[in-house]
Amino acid sequence: MTITKEKIVEKIEVVGEYKGIQIATDTVIKENGAELSRSRHRHVIHPDISSDNLAKENAEVQSIANLVWTDAVKTAWQEKIDKS
Repeated sequence: MTITKEKIVEKIEVVGEYKGIQIATDTVIKENGAELSRSRHRHVIHPDISSDNLAKENAEVQSIANLVWTDAVKTAWQEKIDKS
């Protein structure tokens, strides 16, 4: 009887003017290859995330962030935060 736990990034979405990245990660528990349970965790990252925290994200998420978070997007996001 082999029980395994696997985390799978199921969905990555870029949304809004400031290119927030929504990530849905499933945790799958299997016994002998048969799925026993699945749970979903969602979180959002924004352009002001630290490089250390971005490095903890899935490689695909990192690639998307580096692609969509241009200097203009980062500046606009920071200006929005500063006004809050």
